[in-house]
Amino acid sequence: QKQLVESGGGLVQPGGSLRLSCAASGRTFSRSTMAWFRRAPGKEREFVIAVNWKTYTTFYADSAKGRFTISRDDAKMYLQMNNLKPEDTAVYYCAADPSRGYSDDEYAYWGQGTQVTVSS
Repeated sequence: QKQLVESGGGLVQPGGSLRLSCAASGRTFSRSTMAWFRRAPGKEREFVIAVNWKTYTTFYADSAKGRFTISRDDAKMYLQMNNLKPEDTAVYYCAADPSRGYSDDEYAYWGQGTQVTVSS
């Protein structure tokens, strides 16, 4: 069974950092496009960052530019989040294999999400 599993969420103070992980099982996504989305309370799920692992091209939402980076090793994909703000509070989802554009909410595979709370 193909699936993605996120981890690493938690409570962090404003200005702090957090690293989320996304582990894939059932297949390899080494040459796929993968992304992170988030859903804040009362809002629609929104695009955060995506990477095309064939070309190593990264795409950023405006909210992520200069603060978030994406990377991977043989086992997982990571989202490094720095200078976190209260408005970054959301459930974060990793996704793989978009059926349309990288920022569209239509990916073949999704994780269950991990909660990130930014608060003092």
